[in-house]
Amino acid sequence: MAFQDIRKKRKWLSAEETRLLLLALFLFAGLLALNIYLARTLPGGEQFFLRWSGARAFLVEQIEPYGAEVAIRTQLVAYGRQAFSSEYPYALNDPFHIVLLYVPLALFPDFAVARGIWMLLSEMLLIALAHTLIRSLEWEPPRWLYLLLMVSGLFGYYSLMAVGSGSPAIPMTFLFLAVLYSLHSFADELAGALLFLVAYQWEVSGLFFLFIFVFVFANRRWRVLGGFGMSLAVLLAISFLIYPGWALPYVRGALTDWYRSTNLTFGHVMSLWFPAAGVSIGSWTAILLGVILFLEWLGSVDAHFRRIVWTACLSLAVTPLMGFAIFPSNHAVLLPSLILIVMLVWERWRRRRVLYVLLILLVSFAIPFWLHARLMAGYPKLYSDLLAVLPPVAAIVGLYWMRWWAVRSPRIWFDQIEDRK
Repeated sequence: MAFQDIRKKRKWLSAEETRLLLLALFLFAGLLALNIYLARTLPGGEQFFLRWSGARAFLVEQIEPYGAEVAIRTQLVAYGRQAFSSEYPYALNDPFHIVLLYVPLALFPDFAVARGIWMLLSEMLLIALAHTLIRSLEWEPPRWLYLLLMVSGLFGYYSLMAVGSGSPAIPMTFLFLAVLYSLHSFADELAGALLFLVAYQWEVSGLFFLFIFVFVFANRRWRVLGGFGMSLAVLLAISFLIYPGWALPYVRGALTDWYRSTNLTFGHVMSLWFPAAGVSIGSWTAILLGVILFLEWLGSVDAHFRRIVWTACLSLAVTPLMGFAIFPSNHAVLLPSLILIVMLVWERWRRRRVLYVLLILLVSFAIPFWLHARLMAGYPKLYSDLLAVLPPVAAIVGLYWMRWWAVRSPRIWFDQIEDRK
């Protein structure tokens, strides 16, 4: 473009563009106001309160963010009282560079306002996650199915739980997908930098983190380690400059969280269901799944992108069954598994695929709400355990159900003719 053309270029938005911008701003403001109202009305938000309160403790109150004071405040939000010794203690167990990410929201003294903003950001990330995954898999579903996946992803039971509790599972899942897409695009330094941001909350990211490192070493993608190291050095340097003594309190909080969450593990649930079992079902399940998963990692290190996504989804589904504490609000990480299963069913099952897809979405949407309703009606703790254990088991079964189609190479153009008729 010539210099005179640049000078003649219009500087103002057209009337139609201005109207669209104003409409978007009004819509955003309305959604924000709605979320702040829900944050004031609905109980919960304990996962976000823990981080928000920890950031405010350091920034405003000048007290230890990893100390008992922040944990007790969060227990009052979660339980309405201090936690018993057998209950989850809500001790802050995020490294300090993650706590710093909550500082902008910690500037809001009103928790409801900060929580409402976090809820809106989580909802936007859920939509972005579903849309980006569909596009990265090079899938073009019908418009009705695309909208149905968006609605299921946004209003599913575990998505609502993650939004309501303020769990970091939703932004972490978005970062998981960003890491995979960066590797697919050979933006290795970016993948390594993003990987460091998910190197915590091991009950969510532990096996995904190991899978990426197996992939990196098997393919000699050393620039990923360079990006990881640079992000590690910069963020840790900032953390220690701002708060030099955070490491020991962080380790103490993480150990407290680990020791007092043993009642939330898969093995503990199995010991309650099968008290007469002569072996540790949880331990043997973890060993078996670990061996299978490692073999899947080795089989996917030089595979196509869809198989890598399938293996990453399997890693996220297996993680809750490996001895970590299970939080139903963290099951939002299983949303990519649901979308991948629906995609494979739609592409490979030409006959009655609409019926099968609708059935999968209906079952995954309705059963958690039914179990929650039974639990609220005073039925036994079994329903609570099912809400925690059933989703990862169902995700593993669904992923292996469609494994053959995920492992095979993506279809060539001739295979897709039937879909376009």
